Amino acid sequence: MIFRSLQSPPPTSVLASLQHYLQELKCLKKEPATGYIEEALTYQRESIEPRNENLKNIIELLGLKSNLELFKESIAVEKERLSVEVNKKKGELDEIDEIVNLVCNMRDYAIKIECPGGKSGVSIPSYFICPLSLELMADPVIVASGQTYERLSIQKWLDHGLTVCPKTRQRLTHTNLIPNYTVKAMIANWCEENNIKPPDNSESNNGNAVEKQKGDISSRLSGESNECQSIEMENFEKQSPALMYIDSRSESFSSSISSMDYAPPVSKEASEILNKQGNVKELAGEITNGCPASQANKESDSSDSKVHSLPVCNLGSDELTTPSYVNKLIEDLRSQSNEVQTKAAEELRLLSKHNMENRIIIGQCGAVTPLLSLLYSEVKITQEHAVTALLNLSISEDNKALIVEAGAIEPLIHVLKTGNDGAKENSAATLFSLSVIENYKAKIGQSGAVKALVDLLGFGTLRGKKDAATALFNLSICHENKARIVQAGAVKHLVQLMDPATGMVDKAVALLANLSTIAEGRLAIAREGGIPLLVDLVDSGSQRGKENAASVLLQLCLHSTKFCTLVLQEGAVPPLVALSQSGTPRAKEKAQQLLSHFRNQREGATGKGKA
Repeated sequence: MIFRSLQSPPPTSVLASLQHYLQELKCLKKEPATGYIEEALTYQRESIEPRNENLKNIIELLGLKSNLELFKESIAVEKERLSVEVNKKKGELDEIDEIVNLVCNMRDYAIKIECPGGKSGVSIPSYFICPLSLELMADPVIVASGQTYERLSIQKWLDHGLTVCPKTRQRLTHTNLIPNYTVKAMIANWCEENNIKPPDNSESNNGNAVEKQKGDISSRLSGESNECQSIEMENFEKQSPALMYIDSRSESFSSSISSMDYAPPVSKEASEILNKQGNVKELAGEITNGCPASQANKESDSSDSKVHSLPVCNLGSDELTTPSYVNKLIEDLRSQSNEVQTKAAEELRLLSKHNMENRIIIGQCGAVTPLLSLLYSEVKITQEHAVTALLNLSISEDNKALIVEAGAIEPLIHVLKTGNDGAKENSAATLFSLSVIENYKAKIGQSGAVKALVDLLGFGTLRGKKDAATALFNLSICHENKARIVQAGAVKHLVQLMDPATGMVDKAVALLANLSTIAEGRLAIAREGGIPLLVDLVDSGSQRGKENAASVLLQLCLHSTKFCTLVLQEGAVPPLVALSQSGTPRAKEKAQQLLSHFRNQREGATGKGKA
């Protein structure tokens, strides 16, 4: 391993240290690489991304010919960084940070050249590729920073004692791996559409999946485009991995993002959603209702009778609009007539429902700001059309930043507090959509949206509760939001939603599993009477529910002997024994850990008694 083989230089200046490393590269007969490395490091110091051609030359000249070699190099330099950090060598830490950043840039470049397909010519979406292994993901999971990785790769990273996110460099506040079911389902659908064998765990680990289109960096370095080829909308809409918000009304979707630790095979329901009408265009349609445009007059569950009396636009939602037409609608949004505003907002809602190009055109024409102003409209149906149009626009990655930077969070909170049922649901879904961007999770959490979402979780319609739970689950991936969610009173509502009659047991316990990783969450779960319900769920819940319930109980017991006693008093041992023998692999692991903890507690107490 190239960088790891270098000896630590004397503790002089950072520049001198780097020069020392580069000199050693020359001794290792890597002299041609030193110029490119020096240039790349200079770019990094100026906060400029190194040139692709530069990174290409470094990879070639250092002999990093495979994804596996680059992965090993990443672990090696990170371990070296950890060692320097532990020894508190400031000068060396600055220098190794630059090396770590260079390796990260090399991985990013490798992903770029991964996207254009190999023999089959199929373009692999960049968000289907693990940032660590550079392979098509077989078992995608989300870490504490919100990034998605292949389970085997990130687990290997963690097993080396590395507790920072490889991509964002954030310190991981916990090591739970949350399955990204939706991305897994989307990969399966993409593979089926392109006649490619889906990857499995062994293939992902060995680096030979997808017809060997990946795994060999050197075979892709020449003649490849530096940017991923875009996929046609008919096959897939270019999104980030957290396109998880799509079709949030669907039962299979909602459960797909609301589970901890274990990713089962793609469910039949998820496959049906992904294959709906033969492509993803319908899947990426309006999150609120998922209905064809011809049913727009029946979409809302709102009790506002105006929803059904308004005329429905005849323009098919798949038709491509023009900037001039959108500009006319934007003028209408600013009209003094409520009726004109409402019709314009509805038209934009329908135009943005299915067609990605329309979403981009509408966003570029400047519709976001006037739509946001209508979120304060006293005409409830106008408010609902406006928030739903914004929801549809947010599916476009480019529009997310436009919406947030235009100041959308406060108006969306206003809708959560004042809108009709449909508007509240869509506002929650929009916040979820925007929170897909990692930086926005904290921003939304700091804004006061959490309290409004928790109120919807407790007092909204069933659909509203599901949307609120989905949004809060996504926000809870950001560690600092967990305390906010608990303090807003979410645990009480979640415990109530563990009643099977609500149809939200799995969603509720999944969010509780996230909240149980902090002391406030564990205390609230016990205080609200969650322990008996969790024990019952281990005994009679769904497979997913059992896993998450066991995860919560494990957190409770590991951190409090009092909670451990309460769990035992509820008769947890028999269902845990059964789960340890017949549950899913992850459920078995949690159950076995709990049973082992109980044994250790009992043996400890026995030892004290004898003493």
